[in-house]
Amino acid sequence: MNRKTPHQFHIPVMGTAFTISTPLSVARYGINSVVSIGDDVLCENMRAHYAKEYNLPYTAIEKFEEDYRARRITAYLDLLQDIINQQMNELRSLPFEEGNDLSTYFELLPEHHPLKDKYSKMLNNKNSEKRKEQEAELKKEIVVGDIEVNIMTKLDRTNYDKDGKELPSTYSDACSAFRGFAKSKLESGIVFSAGFNRRLFAYIENYSDFFPDKDGKLKKKIILKVSDTRSSLTQGKFLGKKGIWISEHRIESGLNCGGHAFASDGVLLGIILKDFKEKRKDIQETLFNICNSSLQKLGKHTFKKAPKFTVTVQGGIGTAKENQFLLEHFKVDGTGWATPFLLVPEVTTLDPKTRKLLKNATEKDLYTSKISPLGVPFNTVKGTDSELQKWERFNANKPGSPCPKGFLISNTEFTKKPICTASITYQKRKIKQLNELSTLTEDEKEKRIKSVAQKACLCEDLASSALINNNIEHKWPLKTAVCPGPNLAYFSKTFKLKEMIDHIYGRLNLLNETHRPNMFVKEIGMYIIHLHEEIKKVLPKPTEKEISYLKTYINNLKEGLEYTLELTNFLDNETSQYREIMRNEIENFKNDIKNILNAPPLFSQS
Repeated sequence: MNRKTPHQFHIPVMGTAFTISTPLSVARYGINSVVSIGDDVLCENMRAHYAKEYNLPYTAIEKFEEDYRARRITAYLDLLQDIINQQMNELRSLPFEEGNDLSTYFELLPEHHPLKDKYSKMLNNKNSEKRKEQEAELKKEIVVGDIEVNIMTKLDRTNYDKDGKELPSTYSDACSAFRGFAKSKLESGIVFSAGFNRRLFAYIENYSDFFPDKDGKLKKKIILKVSDTRSSLTQGKFLGKKGIWISEHRIESGLNCGGHAFASDGVLLGIILKDFKEKRKDIQETLFNICNSSLQKLGKHTFKKAPKFTVTVQGGIGTAKENQFLLEHFKVDGTGWATPFLLVPEVTTLDPKTRKLLKNATEKDLYTSKISPLGVPFNTVKGTDSELQKWERFNANKPGSPCPKGFLISNTEFTKKPICTASITYQKRKIKQLNELSTLTEDEKEKRIKSVAQKACLCEDLASSALINNNIEHKWPLKTAVCPGPNLAYFSKTFKLKEMIDHIYGRLNLLNETHRPNMFVKEIGMYIIHLHEEIKKVLPKPTEKEISYLKTYINNLKEGLEYTLELTNFLDNETSQYREIMRNEIENFKNDIKNILNAPPLFSQS
């Protein structure tokens, strides 16, 4: 994250489409945001759209052209950068007038920021000459927000040329996306999410922008989305041995987030943040020594001193007080606010029908589903057009998607080459197989068939919104899937950008009347629900290994509950009533765990 920016929050990636053009809305105000570059088709669609809108040159990059996937991504990112440069030039040329972009830049700043004070003094200055000097000084202080990019590292499909010949590994999805960023004009960070990818991480060393220059500066940076200090150290050491520095460790709640949910073994966010706070200096020193030593051996420029080591957190943050608590108590450098921005039309790309669905969503409508072809829990909302279309196809005996993009292919049960479990090819064969099983009862058969059919075409449906919203032509009807976190239940209107930022900084309250648990308590509730699901999966005859896993999960939860209870003593900015409600909710969860432990037959066998 560009810590020169005046804001201590960023807008994380959401789906493939929802933040695909967010930098065009917020970068000129000094706000960092993250663009997904996993879908090169969508990047090409959006480049064509914005080139036309801004009257910029455009030449299509066709499928099967040399390195087309990486080139599409580079071209789109360069276009975003060019447009934002144009926006910034226009902003800096404006006079200080109420309501324009220049004044908005300073109005959005947090109250405690030094520039806010300078701005106020300039507005109150009656001396025209002195005011001109102050205006010039303020304009020099303006900083553009970063265009960060995100790839899910495990989505690393092998690709083929137009004749079906396998391409070298450097043309895999993840490596191609990385190359698209590496060759772009951007001077920002790439977020690696969803875990370790040895091939991708080894590929980074091919690009000099990720190594320090003679002054120890990095043109492009690595941001790791991590679940704990162990993953930070493991991945950091691997990259450090190649001379690659991790500029930011971005912690995300395993369940209290949007999109794919990577549940930990019951380890709660509070415990993870505590661990980072305690071990941060040691991690930084360890990784710095490994990285600098490797740079020296490689004959490259070394860091003269330990470079910036940034820790941020995201997932479920919903109030200014929670935001401030994370910054002050856990000493994180910044926070990520995602789901609430789905209700800000200026910022996220979402078709009106789906945004209305989100606006009206309640706690009961938002759920952790099994619709992802990756087999990972996926946060979504009931009633999307994607969901309706999926079951219409199934009821018409046409289950599955044509799989036009194939980014989520993984299954080889029926084919030599991997296919997607949401595809027609897979679902027809799997359903046929299940129908022919004589060992299943009709109820069991129906349940398993619906389990197959519930997988959604996320490649297509998560991108649909951008095409619908921008009237981009498509070969077949578009249906939107969406991936909000549970936090959305507490926001029930659409908002302007200024309103949402005022909410983040405590100048405005946008929450609805629904009781909203503290973010740490909400996460506990989600992990309890997930625990029940995990228990259901292993009953009636859990193995010793499964029982051992569940015991570890429960012990981690119990430790997290005690720590969260302890945290209530430090919530000085909350009322005593708020803290008491929080404690009662935690005690109720402790009773839930006791009931699970006392209920046969799970642990009676151990």
